[in-house]
Amino acid sequence: MGLIQFFKDAGEKLFGGKPEVAAAIAEPSNEEKLAKANVVAGDAIKTYIKSQGLPTDDLTVTFDGRDQVVTVAGLVATQELREKIVLCCGNVQNVAGVNDQLQCAAPKDPCEYHLVAKGDTLSAIAKKFYGNANLYPQIFEANKPMLSHPDKIYPGQLLRIPPKA
Repeated sequence: MGLIQFFKDAGEKLFGGKPEVAAAIAEPSNEEKLAKANVVAGDAIKTYIKSQGLPTDDLTVTFDGRDQVVTVAGLVATQELREKIVLCCGNVQNVAGVNDQLQCAAPKDPCEYHLVAKGDTLSAIAKKFYGNANLYPQIFEANKPMLSHPDKIYPGQLLRIPPKA
């Protein structure tokens, strides 16, 4: 799919407990610090993907702290799984983009995406995309397990918007 942009100031705070990542992002000119931080960050993102119940066995996840871009590669079973993995990689604080190099065993047309703005609700997003606010559960289900509750979305988060069922 290529490069997908994310809002780097929003998302899961995976690097907060990893001072070497924060230091490398703040000073990307130190090659040694940057290389070490990139490995730590890539591992943290892969662990986060796995914590969401998504398979990681065939994935390669790397982070480039200079550009703040995650590259994810490997083979996945479905287009839905591909999109969820990309969202896991991108909805992380300090990630500005995801270079999607995943191969899909059962490709389908990709979904649409929506960048959550202040004041957005799943109902309002469903109204915008489907013309019916009551179809918000379809968007909620499409973004599980990253969403744990329909009311827990935040500005800057990117959501999958599947075709209307």
